Formats: sequence, C-alpha cells, structure tokens
Amino acid sequence: MREMEEGEVADSSKDPFPNCETLITEPPSTTPQTSVESPEEEDGAESKPSAFNQTDIFKALQVVERDSVAIAESFTSLYASLRLALSEVTGSSVDHMRCFSDAAGRIQESTLDAATRGNRYINSCLRLNEEMKGMDSLAAHLKLLRRNVDTLDSAVNKLLRLP
Repeated sequence: MREMEEGEVADSSKDPFPNCETLITEPPSTTPQTSVESPEEEDGAESKPSAFNQTDIFKALQVVERDSVAIAESFTSLYASLRLALSEVTGSSVDHMRCFSDAAGRIQESTLDAATRGNRYINSCLRLNEEMKGMDSLAAHLKLLRRNVDTLDSAVNKLLRLP
C-alpha cells in the first residue's frame, strides 16, 4: 500500500495540467470475476464509446467554460460602460443643478430688486397724488390772483389813457 501512495504522488507530479480535474476510476477489484464476458466486450467495443463520450464531454465542457469566460468578460465590460455612463450623467446632472441654482439665485435677486423699485415708484405716485390734492386749491388761488392782476392792469391802462 505504501508503494501505491508513492506512485500516486509521482503520477500527480507528472500531470501537465495540475489545476484541471481528472476522472477517478475505480481501482480494480480484488475479488475474482464470476461473470463471463461476451466476445464484444473482449474486443473493447464498449470501452471506445465511453472514451469517446468522455472526450466529447471534456471538449463540450471546455467550450462551455470558454463561453462562460467570454460572457463574464462581456458583462464586466458592460457594467464598466454603464458605470462610466452613469458617472457622466450624474456629473452632468450635478452641473445642471448648479447652473439651475445659480440662475434661480440671480432671478431671485433681480425679482427682489424689481419689487423694491416697484414699491418706491408706487410710494412716489402716492406722495404725488397727495400733493396733487392740494393743487386744486392752489389752482383756484391762482385763478383768483390772475383775475385780480387783470383787473389791476385794466385800471392802470385806463389811468394812463386819460386824454
């Protein structure tokens, strides 16, 4: 039994693909076989199809593994592209939000300035309106004064025309 273990170690060190899985076959039975094999089995006709199937299975597994790696690389590339696109969109959104914030701030300042000027204009109009209420009496006084000046002028002209 000691010799088999050393042989196994020697065989595994000679394996050119140590990371690949290998099929483990059953060790030969120590009990004598009681069944009689048919001539077909003696020719090895049955062992070829099983070896052929194992080879096909191994090749199919290699293809599946290669395709799986390609799909994984494709997904990795896709996720990297999506991450980059999302980063760019997020950056653009942040820039747009800053621009919007700046514009909103300027509009707010302009609106407050316009409202202040509008209030000043309204207050000026109200003061002018109050002052104009006193103009009616002033206009009446001016009319009276004009009449008196005209009367005085007529009287002076009469005095100066005396022949």
